[in-house]
Amino acid sequence: MTITGTHFNYYQVCKRKLWLFSNGISMEHTSDLVFDGKLIHENSYPQRSERYEELEVDGCKIDFYDARNKIIHEIKRSDKVEQAHEWQVKYYMYVLEQNSVEGVTGLLEYPTLRHTAKVVITEEDRTKIKAMKQDIQGIIRSDDCPPIINAKICRNCSYYEFCYVSETES
Repeated sequence: MTITGTHFNYYQVCKRKLWLFSNGISMEHTSDLVFDGKLIHENSYPQRSERYEELEVDGCKIDFYDARNKIIHEIKRSDKVEQAHEWQVKYYMYVLEQNSVEGVTGLLEYPTLRHTAKVVITEEDRTKIKAMKQDIQGIIRSDDCPPIINAKICRNCSYYEFCYVSETES
């Protein structure tokens, strides 16, 4: 299976979400928050598609890549899981490096918060990415779905009902 930036994002947030997503159980289509995020992505920077290109490399789909300045632009709805967003962008940078594109940086953009964060990748990050990638593959290949994490973030997850709805005995 091809590992993508989404896998790296979910790995940081919830191993269960990673496993469910990777095993074909998708709940994003039912989430108002996901839909809201897509609208923000599509409408925040309408001129982007003229200046930057969409780039797909090794299964990773980078929405906005400024090839001239070697900058990945990743737009997010909220910074509640900013660390997960950072690792997603770092993984994109790593994949580009593996394809001989050196000197790439990233920008995390939160239009509704009017906040931007620069993302760089270090040697330590590259080492961590290799280890995380192996761990991600192990989680994905496992026959067992990881347990529920019972975290505050769960309430806004598109998998919330899937994880927390219990059937009652009749």
